[in-house]
Amino acid sequence: MTFHVKHEPAARTSTLVDLRALLRFPGFRKLLTVRLLSQFSDGVFQVGLATYVVFSPEQETSPADIAAAMAVLLLPYSLLGPFAGVLLDRLRRRQVLLYGNALRAALAIGTCALVINDVPDWLFYLSALSVTAVNRFVLAGLSAGLPRVVDRERLVVANSLSPTAGTLAATVGGGAAFVVQLFGASQGGEDALALGLAGVLYVLAGLSALRMHRDLLGPQPDAVRPKLTAALARTARGLAAGLRHLSDRRQAAWTLSALGLMRFCYGAQLVTVLMLCRHAWTNGAEDGDGMAWLGVAVAVSGAGFFAAALISPWMVARWGTLGWFVLCATLAAILVPALGLWFRPVPVMVAAFVLGLATQGSKIVTDTVVQSSVDDAYRGRIFALYDMLFNIAFVAAAGLAALMLPPDGRSAALIIMVSALYALTALAVHGLRRRTVSRETASVAAG
Repeated sequence: MTFHVKHEPAARTSTLVDLRALLRFPGFRKLLTVRLLSQFSDGVFQVGLATYVVFSPEQETSPADIAAAMAVLLLPYSLLGPFAGVLLDRLRRRQVLLYGNALRAALAIGTCALVINDVPDWLFYLSALSVTAVNRFVLAGLSAGLPRVVDRERLVVANSLSPTAGTLAATVGGGAAFVVQLFGASQGGEDALALGLAGVLYVLAGLSALRMHRDLLGPQPDAVRPKLTAALARTARGLAAGLRHLSDRRQAAWTLSALGLMRFCYGAQLVTVLMLCRHAWTNGAEDGDGMAWLGVAVAVSGAGFFAAALISPWMVARWGTLGWFVLCATLAAILVPALGLWFRPVPVMVAAFVLGLATQGSKIVTDTVVQSSVDDAYRGRIFALYDMLFNIAFVAAAGLAALMLPPDGRSAALIIMVSALYALTALAVHGLRRRTVSRETASVAAG
């Protein structure tokens, strides 16, 4: 334990040096600019989408409506994700960022027009789904191009910095959407403003890609690539092989499963907060109070994510990776019912911060465990499965919430069930931690 504490300042200094060195790479700065603008735009679009679905004055939004929206928008995205790279390797990635963002701009503005004209729900969801589908290719292009703009020694730091910065940009974009919506004359007008702004920002993100040479991000023009059908079949077989490999890596498999439960609990609580904002915290027919509280919930949850990024290195040094996971799950198990059962805005906002901290803290641990215990040849496929698990757990939670939540979102049974799941997760990971320590002790003794 003393060893970790002693070396922590040096490690932190080294990280800061690496970050400064990364920003000296012109290609990295340009690619990071595209990511920040793209994910900022995503945050604006997603909040505009969510407020239209939840606060639309034309319909009484129910938990089932929210679950259906999440299923439509996340499940196809999850299934498409692992296969995005197959097509991406056949196109210049700089062009994917340029034309992908241009296409998202057109689709976002089209979605804005659909909101204004009050079209059938299926047409609105089809348009929104198209935006999220293109989003998968843009994010994959950003990640695939990263090794082309930094050296090998700093690639790990770049892989840590870029997604974190993108997530923060998306959170800020969501906050910007709430500010823009203040200028709308009606609820539909507010949502249309946010969606229209997202369209304009996607254009800026696409144009920022023009600062890079078209061949900078690859792939190599003379690279030999298999036929598309063969590549798709190979991807499917690769996912199956990754799943088999994961079954032999018990620590990674158990940690991923535990994170899936944490994500499930977070999804159920998110639907609860959405329904409280929509029905319990609104002032009569006016949705302003509910919209304001939803904005606060997004902000404090994002603050919890940021706090987890700041304190996780210290907590891992103090308690170990799995120990910090146990603390995150335990914290959520205790504070979710203590704060959430009041069903009042301020305690629920505190709970939102705690859930953001616990969810992101456990995700940081899971990323570390998977990266350290899975063979490099399988790592990409495992993270593709990881992404699918993350979204499927989220949608499943929304489905359960749809069955248990009343229209106003006040369900003590759901909160107690979520707390119990957090507690079970903490116990399971604590058991995994004890077994891991026992094996390491036995290995040292045998050596």
